[in-house]
Amino acid sequence: MNIDIIYILTVVMVVLVSMTLHETMHAFASYWLGDDTAKINGRLTFNPIKHIDPFLTILLPITLAIVGAPIFGGAKPIPFNRDNLRWGDWGVAIVALSGPLTNLLISFIAFSVFVLLGLSAQGVLGQIFITTVYVNLGLFIFNMIPAPPLDGSRLLYALAPDFFRNILELIEKFGLVIVFAILLLSGSALETFISKSISFFISAFGHVFGF
Repeated sequence: MNIDIIYILTVVMVVLVSMTLHETMHAFASYWLGDDTAKINGRLTFNPIKHIDPFLTILLPITLAIVGAPIFGGAKPIPFNRDNLRWGDWGVAIVALSGPLTNLLISFIAFSVFVLLGLSAQGVLGQIFITTVYVNLGLFIFNMIPAPPLDGSRLLYALAPDFFRNILELIEKFGLVIVFAILLLSGSALETFISKSISFFISAFGHVFGF
């Protein structure tokens, strides 16, 4: 197996920056909505060391990059107290969605720069921007899966009836065990889903620029 060291390093750099912005936006949204738990715990920061999860932020993305799969991952969850948030469950949903939507915005900005500057994916600068597009779309799509503790499940909390919320809360207690189960049990289905979803968004970005 030929391993592209430059690509691996680019993925690591992009993941660290992207997940730092992802988690920091969770913290800013929570603080804006009236909860200072993240700030008290030192998570209202752009310091990536505060947000890194060794497996989700480092090992998982590197492994996916080595095998040529779509890149996705996560970071340490931002702590917050839902009782302090304005707008109740909708406040929780805003906090949760702020992270993935940040990744979606980053991917669109990187795609725009790549196109407007006429960069080539074969060049170093072009590879950085196109990797940024794909990594951030992978992060957005994976984290929007509506399964606790992923961010997408928070939207279900706001929409679901009480009995279903109780089920979600019970599932969420298992935290990263659920994430591992998704990774292990989904097999190639998750990779296919993320790949097709990335292609959809790339196509949508292309339409914005007329191609």
